[in-house]
Amino acid sequence: MKKVMSISLGSSKRDHKVVTTIMGETFEISRIGTDGDMEAAIHLVEEYDGKVDAFGMGGIDVYLNGGNKKYIIKDAKPLLEAAKLSPMADGTFVKNTLERKVIRYIGDKKIVDFNRKNILLVCGLDRFGMAEELIKSGGYLTFGDAMFSIGWNFPMHSLKILHIVAGIIAPVVCRMPFEMVYPTGKEQDKKNYKFTKYFHENEIIAGDFLYIKKYMPDNMEGKIVITNTVTSKDVDDLKSAGVNMLITTTPELSGRSFGTNVIEGIVVALSGKMPGEMTECDYESLLEKIGFVPRVEYLNNEKVSIG
Repeated sequence: MKKVMSISLGSSKRDHKVVTTIMGETFEISRIGTDGDMEAAIHLVEEYDGKVDAFGMGGIDVYLNGGNKKYIIKDAKPLLEAAKLSPMADGTFVKNTLERKVIRYIGDKKIVDFNRKNILLVCGLDRFGMAEELIKSGGYLTFGDAMFSIGWNFPMHSLKILHIVAGIIAPVVCRMPFEMVYPTGKEQDKKNYKFTKYFHENEIIAGDFLYIKKYMPDNMEGKIVITNTVTSKDVDDLKSAGVNMLITTTPELSGRSFGTNVIEGIVVALSGKMPGEMTECDYESLLEKIGFVPRVEYLNNEKVSIG
């Protein structure tokens, strides 16, 4: 049995474990949250290092992607370096491969027509592949990076502007304590209604779920949400808010859509390589063989199964 363990800075309330079969291999996939405690996360990595086939790094990324330039998040390095034997995946490559593919898939299957739709992408630096595909599909994007990471009421509407702003704020953001720019631990359960107007103005809300959860208004009637990690409670909350369609870029496994770091950990475990040894083609090839399809649910209509 292969084991993939996601060690997350997020809330322990979102912990989950599942045993499933992927490409003929039995996988035990688990997620352990440390409620924002970096030291606890590091200790868990040290405890299980060499005992799992791959780690996933949850609740924090190693990089922010500003086009052709990557910015290293300072607080992620100790967690990354704690894994000496087992590979550590943060989901960066999967975001740039699987999520591009998912947006194309959604459009080709006519599940969502992105052309001329107003789309709020809560963080473009975190999901650069998704951003590019949404623009190629004809969507009108609002990037919420400055709003949701550092509280600036500065919506951006082009990748060019996002790149310029990234060059200014990303080096600063990456050196800040991570909990100041992203909800970790108990902060994940606190609401902030400062920027709800941008949710109301856009038909599609896309990107990191914890940003969406923290900042979305109570009324999301008729909205389409395209995101990643959701629990069964998250789905209930979105349904109660009136969300019409939920699409997760990662598949449903026993009632839970795991994060991109977990999916990347699965791919790495199947490859037998370390993340640094893998190319984008390696990820694309294995993801194609696995055959993951997005989860699509009409929350206030009927559930659809695709694949």
